[in-house]
Amino acid sequence: MQSKAGLDILVVGTGMYVCGRGTDGFGTVLPAIYEWNKANEIDTLHIAGTNPNSIEVLKHKQSDIEAAFGTQIDTDYYPTEGVDDQAYLQAAERMDDPCCAMVVVPDHLHHEITANLIKRSIPSLVVKPLAPTVAEVDDLVRLQNEHDVIGAVEFHKRFDRSNRMLRDAYTSGELGDPLYFLVQYSQRKLIPEEQFRTWVERTNIFQYLGPHYVDIIRFVTGAKPVFVSVDGQQGYLAARGYDTYDAIEAMVQWEGADGHAFQSCFVVNWIDPNDSSAMSDQRITYVGTKGRFEADQKRRGIQQISDSTGIMEPNPDFCRAYGTLGTPSYGYEGYGIDSFHRYIDDVRRDFEGETLNLGASDRVVTFEEAKVSTAVVEAVNKALRNKLEKTPVEY
Repeated sequence: MQSKAGLDILVVGTGMYVCGRGTDGFGTVLPAIYEWNKANEIDTLHIAGTNPNSIEVLKHKQSDIEAAFGTQIDTDYYPTEGVDDQAYLQAAERMDDPCCAMVVVPDHLHHEITANLIKRSIPSLVVKPLAPTVAEVDDLVRLQNEHDVIGAVEFHKRFDRSNRMLRDAYTSGELGDPLYFLVQYSQRKLIPEEQFRTWVERTNIFQYLGPHYVDIIRFVTGAKPVFVSVDGQQGYLAARGYDTYDAIEAMVQWEGADGHAFQSCFVVNWIDPNDSSAMSDQRITYVGTKGRFEADQKRRGIQQISDSTGIMEPNPDFCRAYGTLGTPSYGYEGYGIDSFHRYIDDVRRDFEGETLNLGASDRVVTFEEAKVSTAVVEAVNKALRNKLEKTPVEY
């Protein structure tokens, strides 16, 4: 067992998901860390961006969240001056065991940053997709095995109770064999136009949103994706100078362990109006031989209307603050928080000498398991790029 009581945590990234940059909120990563620190001990929090301007924005957010929680965490920031795309490596060199990292950066940077952290034997949690290509995932799996560290992907929808209910209903047999899944998922146009504007052409709407529900179908059924057929539309974003798709429709054919085949249809876009009632409009439908299951994961039974905010349909289950600011009752709850806490807890247990079998957990997505969703992303991108009608999923 390590003698050091506290844990060093490195967060690579300073964007919306980390601290709520560009929004009125605090994101998900920082609230999860501060919530975990209530019952545990963080020695030092290291936060790495690429330039001092992004760090200053994050510091203001962090100051507000510390006031809300009524507590502070010792924090080091990188870079201290100038633009430095490698600032996270400075942080990695200063971290002490036990430690872990959270990689929350644009998709095309996942492989390089995660590989460099694993080479330094730092356990790493990566936001989805693990990487845009299977070759990159294979390399990360190899490195993880070489250095014997925990590697996981932050697929928080496996912690959503509605998806767990679907899995239980499927596993019990009461819904019968799957015939098809329908996934509808969209977000506001501020995502490509504001939050992702510097790298929006390095990704697309399916690569951004699709992996979540590819993983959920895998989580529910255990099936393997076999083929994809894809179409996409360009119009709104292209007219504004962004060479990317407004919407993508993907048909994914799956095959179960018993050879049973079924289809899933993904309809995704990121040009919803910015004054829509929620950031995400997300729904999943399962139709089987004995029944159906529908989850409207946007409308969770709550609507709030006020002069200042207009109409909102908040999700009470993902990442939400409850209680009175600055008091012990204040804190964040939800499956977004649970996902990060599970990873940090696993790292702590590993450092304390407990033998872990992460692959045995139905809610921990290992690098190897994440290959499935990446393979679908790569097949979809190949089909879009080459105008293919049917593309095999290879991994």
